[in-house]
Amino acid sequence: MLRKVCVSKMLSNATLDSVHSLRRREVRRTVGHIFGWVGSTVDVGGQVFLSILNVVTNMLWGGTVEEDEGASMGAEFREVVSDITYLLGKPNLSDFFPGLDRFDFQGITKQYDGLIRRFDQIFERLISQRMRIEKEGREGGKDFLQFLLRLKDESDPKTTPTITRVKSLLLDMVVGGSDTSSNTIEFAMAEVINQPEIMKNAQKELDSVVGRDNIVEESHIPKLPYLQAVMKETLRLHPTLPLLIPHCPSQTCTVGGYSIPKGSGVFVNVAIHRDPSNWENPLKFHPERFLMDSPKWDFSGSDLKYFPFW
Repeated sequence: MLRKVCVSKMLSNATLDSVHSLRRREVRRTVGHIFGWVGSTVDVGGQVFLSILNVVTNMLWGGTVEEDEGASMGAEFREVVSDITYLLGKPNLSDFFPGLDRFDFQGITKQYDGLIRRFDQIFERLISQRMRIEKEGREGGKDFLQFLLRLKDESDPKTTPTITRVKSLLLDMVVGGSDTSSNTIEFAMAEVINQPEIMKNAQKELDSVVGRDNIVEESHIPKLPYLQAVMKETLRLHPTLPLLIPHCPSQTCTVGGYSIPKGSGVFVNVAIHRDPSNWENPLKFHPERFLMDSPKWDFSGSDLKYFPFW
């Protein structure tokens, strides 16, 4: 039910089109800010993170981090999101030996609970504000949070989200959409800076399609195949989560000749992107490979239908 709500109310073409001006404004603000620091050291990751966070939070509850209490809200958000992402990818003994879970030898559960409480306080404030607006009958925003709260008041408890589920969904959206994207852009910038020839090729394409004195718009993206190839190559070499999020098969199945029991914790290692049997010179940053045919994967003989992510 929550997946359906997200697709229809948050990620539909109509919704994404409706916030086009917001994305455009935030990107231009970021570019202007970085341009103002020409000749100085620039925290590209921090600025990109703030821009993406502003877009995500505006879609979720109709406000940017500058509009929230405290000028340091953006820094706090980034710190918490980065820490959560780090803990998600940190090896945990309990994942391999479930019997040790209650001991929390590495303190991961304790750290994670503390981070969740910090997020919970932020979301509690937002939800209380929205519920007060609704109760007073004032005209509230038509953002995603407002829709979820109205959905919560429906009569069927099996299909309506609880406050806890609403906060969990907001957490997923904020964590999944902010630090991941900013890290990818930061890696792309680093790779391009290290290879001036690739930067020149990207600049030539931009000059040809956009023009030297114009600003890139979203409508230009389909006409920029080389720039898209740069981003694809960045994701190949620097995946957002190298082990992805753990998944669980709904039935016992066979993958690559190995039997995977039902209910197992499964980590998918995307280091396959550096497999020399599928990629020529896999450790080299080479965007041109994505201007050619992509490698073909053969999953024959695998019961992958039992994994939710396929």
